[in-house]
Amino acid sequence: MKIDDIRENLGQFWGSFSEGWDRLRHTAAGALTRFRPGEQTQLPERHEIDDPLHFPAQSWAMLGGDVFEDEQRLVVRIEAPGMRKEDFSIEIGGDTLQVRGEKRFERESTEGRWRVLQCAYGSFQRSVPLPAPVRGEEARASYRDGVLRIDLPKREPGRPGSVHVKVD
Repeated sequence: MKIDDIRENLGQFWGSFSEGWDRLRHTAAGALTRFRPGEQTQLPERHEIDDPLHFPAQSWAMLGGDVFEDEQRLVVRIEAPGMRKEDFSIEIGGDTLQVRGEKRFERESTEGRWRVLQCAYGSFQRSVPLPAPVRGEEARASYRDGVLRIDLPKREPGRPGSVHVKVD
């Protein structure tokens, strides 16, 4: 193999890697969510955890989401496993959907140690930009199988408002 071939292959690799990294950064940036331990999070004490990379004050997780649009509505789905519907607070303000919640740690009923603790626990906030005006007062939310689904009927452009949405 000649030096020119190596350069060409390296250039192709770097271009592919850069393109993939840019795409990942662009598509996942909104999904990367910070979790902050609160009073109700109930994390184990630091001496109960052997995982040297666990820092509860710096927990981040991906809350993957989808936004679907048709002529009548927007549907926002956010993957948030390990929670209950009561753990969510949803608000619509102008062209943004705000989802807040708290994921609580569940202790094992036996004695032992945590060897690895990779899940994020604590309170979080996720903002989802809405591509069209919606009638927030008619929004409906449900939580099943670890997925929060919010149905938002569209409305004509006008004055933005703020509405709280109950999760069924």
